[in-house]
Amino acid sequence: MKKEDLKNREDIYLLVSEFYKKVRKDEKLGPFFNETIQDWDAHLDHLTTFWESSLFLKTKYSGNPLEAHTRVDAAFDHSITELHFGIWLNLWFQTIDELFEGDYAENAKRRARKMGTFMYMNIFAARNSE
Repeated sequence: MKKEDLKNREDIYLLVSEFYKKVRKDEKLGPFFNETIQDWDAHLDHLTTFWESSLFLKTKYSGNPLEAHTRVDAAFDHSITELHFGIWLNLWFQTIDELFEGDYAENAKRRARKMGTFMYMNIFAARNSE
């Protein structure tokens, strides 16, 4: 069966939902997310808006992902490492490849790679400013 490309909010919601099912079960990533996120429905909707804005430039995302991730890192005694970002990125790529193919799918991978690098570098910089 030929996969289709990401084309709308519903596709992004499917991607985000399936991805976070994997994240929540992962022994390394799960604790960060499962102990932090209180309302998964709201979180998935928020992340769908983030990715919809990032990929399709149709919606306006409001939020500060770096601030949120820096707070999580502090709450977990600065224990986020490059391993966590690597697992996160591999699960994201795996989920995209299972569900979609095409230009937007590839762009979602590129943007995640850039975002992961940005987050990783800035979380560590924030540790030095405390």
